[in-house]
Amino acid sequence: MFSTAFLDLPPLVGAAGTVRLPGSKSISNRVLLLAALATGTTTIHDLLDSDDTRVMLDALRALGCGIQPSGSTLQITGLGGQLKSSGALLPLFLGNAGTAMRPLTAALSLLGGDFELSGVPRMHERPIGDLVDALTQLGCNIDYLGNPGYPPLRIHPVDHEDLALHAPIRVRGDVSSQFLTALLLALPLAARNDIVIEVVGELISKPYIEITLNLLARFGITVRRDGWERFTIPAGSSYSSPGDIHVEADASSASYFIALGAIATGVSGKTGIRIEGVGADSIQGDIRFIDAARQMGAEVDSGPNWLEVRRGAWPLKAIDLDANHIPDAAMTLAVMALYADGPSTLRNIASWRVKETDRIDAMANELRKLGATVEAGPDFIRVHPLAPAGWQAANIRTYDDHRVAMCFSLAAFNPAGVPVRILEPHCVAKTFPDYFETLFSVAEAAEVPVICIDGPTASGKGTLAAEVARLLGYHYLDSGSLYRVTGLAMRRAGLSADAQHEPQIATLAAALPLQFTEGKVMLDGEDVSDEIRTEAAGMDASRVSTLPAVREALLALQQRFRQLPGLVADGRDMGTVIFPDASLKVFLTASAAQRAERRHKQLISKGISTTLDSLRSDLEARDARDSSRSVAPLKPAQDARHLDNSQLSIEKSIDTVLDWWQQVQPFKSA
Repeated sequence: MFSTAFLDLPPLVGAAGTVRLPGSKSISNRVLLLAALATGTTTIHDLLDSDDTRVMLDALRALGCGIQPSGSTLQITGLGGQLKSSGALLPLFLGNAGTAMRPLTAALSLLGGDFELSGVPRMHERPIGDLVDALTQLGCNIDYLGNPGYPPLRIHPVDHEDLALHAPIRVRGDVSSQFLTALLLALPLAARNDIVIEVVGELISKPYIEITLNLLARFGITVRRDGWERFTIPAGSSYSSPGDIHVEADASSASYFIALGAIATGVSGKTGIRIEGVGADSIQGDIRFIDAARQMGAEVDSGPNWLEVRRGAWPLKAIDLDANHIPDAAMTLAVMALYADGPSTLRNIASWRVKETDRIDAMANELRKLGATVEAGPDFIRVHPLAPAGWQAANIRTYDDHRVAMCFSLAAFNPAGVPVRILEPHCVAKTFPDYFETLFSVAEAAEVPVICIDGPTASGKGTLAAEVARLLGYHYLDSGSLYRVTGLAMRRAGLSADAQHEPQIATLAAALPLQFTEGKVMLDGEDVSDEIRTEAAGMDASRVSTLPAVREALLALQQRFRQLPGLVADGRDMGTVIFPDASLKVFLTASAAQRAERRHKQLISKGISTTLDSLRSDLEARDARDSSRSVAPLKPAQDARHLDNSQLSIEKSIDTVLDWWQQVQPFKSA
């Protein structure tokens, strides 16, 4: 997951390959609550690991459920419909997870304890009054701790004997289907007799109720339904564990890759996107996004647990769609509309306004940043397509809404070849923490951006490059480590850095089992980070780097580090030889005296004895040797920006490079 302040997506030109989706958020949190309420132990397979499910799991642990991870599964020992203790007030923080707040409000109102439910500020703006009204109808005792109709809430215990369960319980259906879901999940806890729920107004998001009913049946509750207006929970209902249950992959998350298949041309001789984990027979309503994608021209094939999507009609065909049945996935259509042959309209989407953010306003605002003409109303959005010359590079604000971030990543495939900046990309953790990594695994860029930081030994380029890479969310290449590891492998093989052994050393270098993980340099699984940082290893690296065959062997390896979303590479010839087309080249320098002092502190901290004079002498000798060698001598690229950090803190050096990087980007300051 990217935890950076922003993520720059370079222009993407195509995509092809296979993606495996995480489990459905809607199914995951329903299954977790049902397993917690049931009698027995439930083994859950393919559970989504995300912010929302972690919030629910934390709440269930606090309630006393037994929760045991086991490999890729999770075992939950349920409460059997009874709290183990109903003592002191139990506060539960539920973040921005509506799939936790609404069902837990209903379930805890009937479990008999004393609870306080709260969340992030946005959760305290999401309405819950209609659910609370329905619960208070039957005698539950709930107080608002802030604005009436909204969380946070205080839930007091009630005796089931005092509940009024004979008359139908009425709940509005036109604000959020989660209110009805919450009642359906909770009321079996009190079903001494038949309990009837009546929906007032038109029920929105009906497919989510289908998910709820399907899962209730898996846990032993068969709800009778009269249309979408009346639901009856039979007397004597009680939850029992199904033993094992598998969570489908998230159909809402599939929408981004269905759209990707519809938009993108193929790469490397391959076409289409294969999506594994969900098929057209899914119990999730958002799988009907397939129908909308086909209307726009996508070619979609499906099997029991997979989809394959290819570009068909191009440009895409404009649509006019009642999207009430796919409220989350429909957001993806708003971005697809930019690639259509005319204006597209999504109707009956008033529920967008009470989600993680006001999604109608959010989508309209950010689409306009890209250059689009957008019309929006209380329950609709109309998006006009963009001509190739009309696209604009934009900072996309995500409003802490995972679906906004994922939708707008598709704008990077624009025909104008302009990049897109996604602000606060970490918000995807709500449902799909590895979304961007998954996208990058199948996407191809016109050009992956590279920042080169070259300079002499001990100039601090490694520290600077690693931190710049971290802040941008880019990959990191320490080219000096490659040569140091090659030197180490050479020594271990009993070879020396001369013409006689050059072919053998080059063969070693080409097949190095090398990994960079968590700041460590691993050679065939062995951490050699300290061993390659000695002065002797540095001398070996310098000598090895002068051998043309070795340099050739390592060239391709270094260039393979150039992967989405970008790369920061440090060394001595990154900007002159390895990546001469880099977007930004920095030549970092410092006086020999300053570099010797830094290296002295570094070595002393590791218990390595040395002197300042000897270090300075070695550095000056190495500078002379590296600058005068015949193969790729140490020198700044003609278009490099010079940075003398002799008197600069590392923080100031980082800020300088980031400022230079911002200057070569088409975005306004983020």
